[in-house]
Amino acid sequence: MELILKETIDTLGEEGDVVKVKPGYGRNYLIPRGKAVLATKANMAILEQEMKSIASRKEKQRQAAEELSKKIAGVTVVIEQRVGEEDKLYGSVTATDIADKLAGLGIVIDKRKIILEEPLKTLGVSMVPCKTGYQMTTEIKVEIVPLSSAD
Repeated sequence: MELILKETIDTLGEEGDVVKVKPGYGRNYLIPRGKAVLATKANMAILEQEMKSIASRKEKQRQAAEELSKKIAGVTVVIEQRVGEEDKLYGSVTATDIADKLAGLGIVIDKRKIILEEPLKTLGVSMVPCKTGYQMTTEIKVEIVPLSSAD
C-alpha cells in the first residue's frame, strides 16, 4: 500500500514522502490518525502544490532540531540520588528524571526522545543519546551524585 505522509514519522520518513507500508498498518493506524493519506492521483496533485510549504516546514524543523542539539550538547545534568552501602543507588535514574532536570534548566524535551535502554543504576557520568529531530541525535552528559544530607 502506497501512502503520502502528512507528518514526519521516525520509522518511515519525513512529511510529504511517498512510502510503501503493509496494508494493515496503513489502514488501521496511519490513515485513521491522520498521519498519512492514500497515494492517489488527486492526492499526488495536492502534494505537488504543497511541496514548497512542506519544504519550508521541514527546514524550520531542522533548524529547531539543530538549535536544540547545540543547547543540549554543552549541558551536564546533575542528578542527586540516595545511596546505600558500597555506593549502590536506591532506585534508578530514568528518562523522566533526566527530562525533569532539563526542564529545570530551561530545556524542554519529551521524555520519549531520551533513549535509555535501561535506567541508570550507578554513580558517575553517563552519556545518554537524545533524539532532537528526524534522524538527528545528540548526547546528554548525565552525572549521578550521592544525595548530600543536610543534617
